[in-house]
Amino acid sequence: MSKKKVSEGILYIIATYNNTKLTLTDKNGNVILWGGAGSSGFKGAKKSTPYAASKAAGILGERAKMLGLQKAGIIVKGVGAGRESAIRTFANQGIDIIFIRDETPLPHNGPKPPKPRRV
Repeated sequence: MSKKKVSEGILYIIATYNNTKLTLTDKNGNVILWGGAGSSGFKGAKKSTPYAASKAAGILGERAKMLGLQKAGIIVKGVGAGRESAIRTFANQGIDIIFIRDETPLPHNGPKPPKPRRV
């Protein structure tokens, strides 16, 4: 079984406070590649760092280029520390960026948020 060649795709970046997850799909939404800070070798609190997100995006970008990806749109969800560095690293892989869209979910006055930690 050969790998599917794709020239255009969409990269979803989900940046939480604890991790950064990346999913590359084709235009129809079928998953081609996925990865994250944990699968790049980072564990525990190190997964939430921008460096871990950039390493994960770099690995995913290299694998995407091997599959023939030339153009990609980026959809970002979440407010984690790794969102900017993941976008920057993926864009530096030589893949043309069509669009960057922020789809961070915002509550319309939902449940009460947790109180801030006192350290």
